Amino acid sequence: MLEVYINMRKWGRFTVLATCDAELLGQVLRDGKIVFEVKEGFYKGSKVSVDEAIELVKQCTIVNMVGKHIVKRAIQEGLVHPEAILEISGVPHAQIVKM
Repeated sequence: MLEVYINMRKWGRFTVLATCDAELLGQVLRDGKIVFEVKEGFYKGSKVSVDEAIELVKQCTIVNMVGKHIVKRAIQEGLVHPEAILEISGVPHAQIVKM
């Protein structure tokens, strides 16, 4: 079973979800001038299956996701457009904002 970390918070009228592939937690991705930290303080919460995380993605208003497993599944579910993906050192990153 593929696992990801999820960290969900309320921010005003928004529900914010941060999710990352489990193996990325704590890593620093570097690509040219881009330095992206998969910070435990932001991403670490519960460890769940990709299926469980995708169900939460569908319910949240703001989502920040990083990792091949979670982003691929979000694309398959039609939640993220493939052209909206930013790759950092070969690792996909996507954001969803529903207003």
